[in-house]
Amino acid sequence: MYLALREIRFAKTRYVMIVMIMLLISFLVLFVTGLAKGLAYANASSVKNMAASHFVLQKDSDHRFGRSQLTEEALTTARTVVGDDKATPLNLRMATVTEKGMSLKSDVTLFAIDMTGWLAPKVVEGQGIANDTQGQVLVDRKLKESGIQVGSTLIDQMTGASWTVSGFVANESYSHTPSVFMNEQDWLKLQSFTPVSGQDSSDKTYNAIALKASEDQLAQLRAKLPDSDIISKSDTVSAVPGYKEEQGSLLMMIAFLYIISAMVLAVFFFVITIQKIGQFGILKAIGAKTGYLARNVIGQVLLLSIGSLAVSLGLIRLMYEALPASMPFQLDSSTILLSCSLFIITAVLGSLLSVYKVARTDALDAIGRTAA
Repeated sequence: MYLALREIRFAKTRYVMIVMIMLLISFLVLFVTGLAKGLAYANASSVKNMAASHFVLQKDSDHRFGRSQLTEEALTTARTVVGDDKATPLNLRMATVTEKGMSLKSDVTLFAIDMTGWLAPKVVEGQGIANDTQGQVLVDRKLKESGIQVGSTLIDQMTGASWTVSGFVANESYSHTPSVFMNEQDWLKLQSFTPVSGQDSSDKTYNAIALKASEDQLAQLRAKLPDSDIISKSDTVSAVPGYKEEQGSLLMMIAFLYIISAMVLAVFFFVITIQKIGQFGILKAIGAKTGYLARNVIGQVLLLSIGSLAVSLGLIRLMYEALPASMPFQLDSSTILLSCSLFIITAVLGSLLSVYKVARTDALDAIGRTAA
């Protein structure tokens, strides 16, 4: 590292420019990664926040809640296997609601769950609701941006059904729409407005059954429910409309950023290495080992990478504070650690071309070229 530090002090302008480039690349990598994580969470946070390990869905529903219809018999079977307290039904549907007396429309996802069970979200403002409460809902606080407050009345545009906002929950969304939670009683009333063709509106059906089950219980349940799919929560999240396509595009962008980073850094350090071939030749001639020179090249890359990442993290923190609450951005410590590690590995891999050039440098040949 001695040579690396001396060279950085001697050629400040050159290395300031390299650090600026590395800073911009690392900032872009971290920002796009945070955006990808934020969009993933905003797309399916209501499912991710559920304490369930698996879900029972109708076979051939493509693992999507909205395409699944289960009978009460399936719920009874599930509870027989895993226990009454570890199998709970849920329903959902997309809807457009307006606040009473206002014209602004909001797209939401309605969830019908056991409001006293383990699927119920935590209330952060207002009051929770019980299973026998009528005409009240919990809504995600993103709806506050539409002017909705505790006590506001929401009206379903399609059916005309109305509910009073009893409280707010945090970070609950599905397919990029705020979630609205109601009990089964209000759900059945809503269904009576739009009965399914060929089905009695009084019949109880469910889109899914959430489970807390062991592997043995899951095997038993698959045998008893051959017309159903039992899938993990991660598979359910991946099946949310648009989730895989959105994440696939963002992950491809991130992957190309890493590849571009490696190529740009490789070119910069290779050019610098070529400019220093004479000096490397002299050092080899006076006894410097190739391993020592290679360690200095890699050490220099590590020093510049870590420095640029530290500044990037500071800028990301400032940008996060300035971003509007409506913009999905999430960068937890594990994601930061992984992204920074990948960036450092990419930078080191990009420097290997320079290391190879140093290793192949012949001392006499390099001195001869320098003298010429």
